[in-house]
Formats: sequence, C-alpha cells, structure tokens
Amino acid sequence: MSAIDEGIVREYFEQYGFLVRQPHKYQVQARRKTGEEEVDLVVFNPAWQRGARKPGFFLFSNELPYVRQAVVAVKGWHTGVFTPTMLKSSPEIFGFLEEKVLKDVTRFFPANTGDDPAGNFTKILVLPSLPTAEPFRSQSVELLKARGVDAIISFRAMLLDLLDRIEVNQNYTKSDTLQVMRILKNYDLLKDTQMDLLPERGSARRAKS
Repeated sequence: MSAIDEGIVREYFEQYGFLVRQPHKYQVQARRKTGEEEVDLVVFNPAWQRGARKPGFFLFSNELPYVRQAVVAVKGWHTGVFTPTMLKSSPEIFGFLEEKVLKDVTRFFPANTGDDPAGNFTKILVLPSLPTAEPFRSQSVELLKARGVDAIISFRAMLLDLLDRIEVNQNYTKSDTLQVMRILKNYDLLKDTQMDLLPERGSARRAKS
C-alpha cells in the first residue's frame, strides 16, 4: 500500500473531526505482519455522543458521526473489484480481523467502562469497489460481514467527498494530498481531459494534412 492511499483515508477522517493515529510508518514485505502491523489507521471521534446508533455498513459521510472509534485497514488495489472470488482467495484482506490483532489494538483507545468498553470499536475496510451487478454485489457484502467487517468505505466515495470540500482559493500547504487535489481542481484537470483534448487532436491532424 502506498503512502498516498493512506493519506487519502487520513484526510477523509480528519475532515470530519476524527483524531487519526498511524500505528507504524513502514511497510512489511519480507515477513509476516505482527498484530499491530495489520492495522493501517486507528481513528477516534471526540464528537461521538453516547447512545448513538451503530453506523451503517456502507460508511458514507452521513454515517461518520455514529462511529466512535475504529480500526481501519486500507486496501488500495485500485485496478481490482472486490468480487466474491477475490474475497475467498485473498485471506490477507482480513488479516486485521484476527483475534490477536483486535486484542492488541485495544490499547490505542481510551479506557472506558459500562456499556462502552474499550474493546468496542468499529472494524472498517477501505477498498476500491464492489461489484455493481447482482448477485455478486450482495454476495461480496455477505462475505465481508461474515468475516467480521463492520463497515466499508470506497476510495471513490472518499475522493468525491474531499473534492467537493476543497476550495481552489485555499492553500493547503500542510497537506500534500489536499494540495495536489486542489491544484488539479483549479486547472479543471479533474474533468474528462481525454474528451477535452479530442477536438485539439483532430485540429492538429487536419493542420498537418
């Protein structure tokens, strides 16, 4: 996973007031990950209100207020769709849901008592997309829930949300991610540039002939 993938997720949660912690700054390649290394981000919502309902499985921005604290696994496989076949053949997707991992990460959250213990956190998977056709979409959702995923967020939903919130007249010097998005938005490069360039390419070919 690249740093930009994690940066997008971090910015998304921070835009909505979450405190975000990155348990580790390195990438594991030559060995099996430890429990802590299976989790990419830990998030905490200081504005959460006790007694709030549980968030929905599809975690759009309107569901974020219902998340108090969560562990987040980021799977930036942008060329893939999380089909039932992929989910069944890729156990590494669910590494952050192992019992040992979930036990280890409780230390990152504030100690609570009563009906909101420290171990009560949402398990979020960030992914590129699910199938759009049925029954494959429903099957993917059922598989994710069966493995213990509480909620999912797509990169598309996060990017669209961030782009909508970015102001081109603001200088986001403290965030490389937001600054790049702001520059692209400022120069209209987030439109369908291939369609914009087609007339120019046609004119250039005619000029040469």
